[in-house]
Parts: sequence; C-alpha cells; structure tokens
Amino acid sequence: MTEFNLALDWTPNINHIGFIVGKEKGFYENYNINLNIQSPADDNYKNSPAKKIELGIAHFGLCPTESVISFRTKNNPFNLFAIGTIFQEDVSAIVVSKDSPVKRPKDLDGRSYASYGARYEDQIVKQLIKNDGGKGDIKISYPKRLGVWNTMKNNLYDSTWIFMNWEGIENPNLNFFRLNDYDIPYSYSPLIVASEKLINGSKSGINDFLKATKQGYIYSMNNIKESTGILYNYLPNSDKKINIIESLKFSIPYFGNSKSFGKISKDVFQKFFKWLELNEIENRLINVDEIYLQYDF
Repeated sequence: MTEFNLALDWTPNINHIGFIVGKEKGFYENYNINLNIQSPADDNYKNSPAKKIELGIAHFGLCPTESVISFRTKNNPFNLFAIGTIFQEDVSAIVVSKDSPVKRPKDLDGRSYASYGARYEDQIVKQLIKNDGGKGDIKISYPKRLGVWNTMKNNLYDSTWIFMNWEGIENPNLNFFRLNDYDIPYSYSPLIVASEKLINGSKSGINDFLKATKQGYIYSMNNIKESTGILYNYLPNSDKKINIIESLKFSIPYFGNSKSFGKISKDVFQKFFKWLELNEIENRLINVDEIYLQYDF
C-alpha cells in the first residue's frame, strides 16, 4: 500500500465529501492507497495545507489558486502544482446579514470585514467595493482563522467570505456578493495541489489518487443519503446541525459530472492572473502553463 497524506483546507465539510466517501468505501484501497486525511483543527491551523506539503507533512493539499501563486513567488520559491479542482466554478461569496443596512458591496465602505489573512484576500474585497462604486474603505480584522465565521455569526463583524454551499446553508439569513457578478474573475478554490518532487517521483500514484477521488465524488452525487451519512461522522460537533443533504444538492452542479469533474481550465487561470496584473495586485508575471498539470482521470 502507498501511504498518502491529504491536508484539508478546512475542518471536514461538504467540499471534502468525495475524499471521505472514497476512503470509507475503499476506493483508495482499490488502488493500493492508504489515505490519511488531515484536518487543520489538528494543529489549530498552525500550518496551511500548502505549507504542510512544503514541510513534507502532507503529499496532497487543498488550497485556493492564490496559494499556488504565493508559494511560487515568495523569497524562497516552492514549486506547488495544481493537479485538479473540486469545483468547476466559484461557490464562494462575500456575505452580510440580511438584517444589515449593507445591501450591496459599496455599502461596505466604513464597515468591518473578518479576514482569513489569505494572499490577495483583503485587496480583492476592497476592489469588490470599488467595482460597485465605493471607495474600498473597509475596516479589516484578523480573528483566529478557524473562528472567523463564528465572529460574524456573533455579530462582531459586518462581513466575511464564505462557501455558499456550507456556511450559506447553515445560515439562510445572508446576502451574497459573488465576485464574478462584480467583474472579478475569481479562480478555483479549492484546488488539489502537490509538490514538484511528488509529481516527478510518483506519476502513477498521483493518477490513481485522482481516479479514486473522482470515484468518491461521483458516488456521492449518485448516493446522496448514504454519502452524507458517511460525512456526518467526520464533521465537528459545531457543524452537525447543518442540513448536509441540502448542502450536497446545492454543490452537485458545481462539482461537474463524470467527464468534467476535477478538470482545470487554463482560461480560468489566465483571466484571474490578468485581473491581478491589471489591478496592480500582483506585479510578478506567472506562466500559467507552469503552475498546473492536467491529468487524465
């Protein structure tokens, strides 16, 4: 058996259902893979998934496109590659309470935002406000990463960034500001990523991992009740009240199908990179062809 460690980008949730179902149904074992799933709660997000890969703690990780760029452009670059995506289009949004006087992004001027401290995050939020006619004058705070959503639920901040298919299902009393609706061509989140070292040394192992992962997601889409029951046992207690069936049904169109699941579009990367450059958010040119590999799985 080949042992692989997968570092999740968040505590187990609907985005991870294919990995968890694949593990429990034996899909990885069928490819002689023993998959260990690492939650960021294990170390209270001391290290990001990308950092765990760099440190050799994980073989695969889940992270947004920004992390791939960040690790390739830091002072001591680390060649992280995108090898697959969970969603075919963005399922995240900036949110405010429906009870808030904030009815559109420009109303966030002078308001507060709970940030995860991710690369480009604060600049993207400010640009969202500007694109809607505001000044981008928002007060940004940095709660503990795993507690960001709770700070907004407790009305400590006016806005934050969530997944519509998870926190958005938990709390229907939200207004969503989707980036693409305001001329921000946001890229993939989360991506499945791996190091150059693993890619060079385990091509067949990576392909098998991706095939088993795809099986897990396709099975989940076709067996909703059973798969959500499997996921439920992995959820932190704080999330067990979320309607997981509704969450999966919301997610299914975004996962894609048996042909499209996991496939990365070069065009999605190019549009986002161009937007970062035009808005002077990133001035280091990045060759799109050098940051991802398209596997046939």
